[in-house]
Amino acid sequence: MTLDNIKFDANGLIPAVVQDFYSREVLTVAYMNRESLEISLEEKRTCFYSRSRRELWRKGETSGNVQHIVSVKSDCDNDALVVEVIKDGPACHLGTDSCFSNLIFNDDEVARFSLEALYSLLEGRNKERPEGSYTTYLFEKGREKILKKVGEECTEVIIGAMKNSREETIYEISDLCYHLLVLMVESGISVDDIKTELASRHVIDRKVKQETMK
Repeated sequence: MTLDNIKFDANGLIPAVVQDFYSREVLTVAYMNRESLEISLEEKRTCFYSRSRRELWRKGETSGNVQHIVSVKSDCDNDALVVEVIKDGPACHLGTDSCFSNLIFNDDEVARFSLEALYSLLEGRNKERPEGSYTTYLFEKGREKILKKVGEECTEVIIGAMKNSREETIYEISDLCYHLLVLMVESGISVDDIKTELASRHVIDRKVKQETMK
């Protein structure tokens, strides 16, 4: 597929839904013309067309909150785009991760879990320190206690795996993940920091694999 297949509107524009590559959260909806789309593909960074200013603008040009493009897809009619990005900072000019933060409706019966949501919850526990919370207890005891729990949970994972107990291993790995997230919050390490590191190792591993196959 080429850019000649893309259907721009009467003003030469096409809507671009920008999505976080890791969390899948919709960050913003902007517009591109052919030139800004070409620039985005060439530089692998989002470049949009401002309808109000009637000019091109590269995301992060002044704020530093650059969006690095992972993929660009068009819909079935080729008149809308989804742009997956790895962001360097907030997507919204208000300083929030996403422009979509005003909740209108939410079905409380449908629970959505993510590591990011759990991390955010733990951050809240660290700031608010509600009484009776185990997480509060860990933060108040400090890093030494948190590290001790991480070590204990590592041992429990090993024991569960050695027993060939799938259920017990899942349970203990979940405990370990929770305590690791607590450690991350206490250390100021984000989920994106870990994902970025793992992604870099994936690239290295793929290159090594390719070399061994030669």
